[in-house]
Amino acid sequence: MKTHGVKTHGVNKRVGILALQGDFEAHAQALARAGAEPVLVRTAAGMETVDGLIIPGGESTTMLKLLELMDLKEALRRFAARRPVFGTCAGAILLAAEVRNPAQECFALLDLTVERNAYGRQIASSIAQLEPAAAFEQRAGAGTLEAVFIRAPIIRRTGPEVHVLAEYKGNPVLVEQGRHVVATFHPELTQDSRVHELFLAKISPETI
Repeated sequence: MKTHGVKTHGVNKRVGILALQGDFEAHAQALARAGAEPVLVRTAAGMETVDGLIIPGGESTTMLKLLELMDLKEALRRFAARRPVFGTCAGAILLAAEVRNPAQECFALLDLTVERNAYGRQIASSIAQLEPAAAFEQRAGAGTLEAVFIRAPIIRRTGPEVHVLAEYKGNPVLVEQGRHVVATFHPELTQDSRVHELFLAKISPETI
């Protein structure tokens, strides 16, 4: 399997992974491959030491409970107001503006409507080869993008300021709005570092 990404955007950047629940270790390894310094974040003080933050896959309702328990909700909102955040799978649900099936609290960092358990509760996992949008390839590199879907949510609506960077079966699966990025798949489970590179490129001196 080829390793994509030029590993330049991550130089001298400390990127946090919310390490309350989910596949945070895989994201740490992906960030290291992309040239960044991964930092596992479990406190508000720890959040203030990083330049960007990843909210990994896992179980979104459990993450919400842990964020409440650890008194991290307001810290996350303050962080996202000035620094980039990247949500994958469950993280995508938390960053949306509206969640369905069932409705739940979310942080509205991107103008999205996301449906939980959209493929059915019994789905195992699947791997797809995506043809990313030209805007993605221009910034992160050309070529198909391997996407690992594990009980993935579906993005049902995107607002006018949301840019779709990849689709699967007609649904957006990789999107951005301003400094923030969302993927409904798990880029950390492949050796392709381009999605993480795309996020790292959003971390600039103005956002640090």
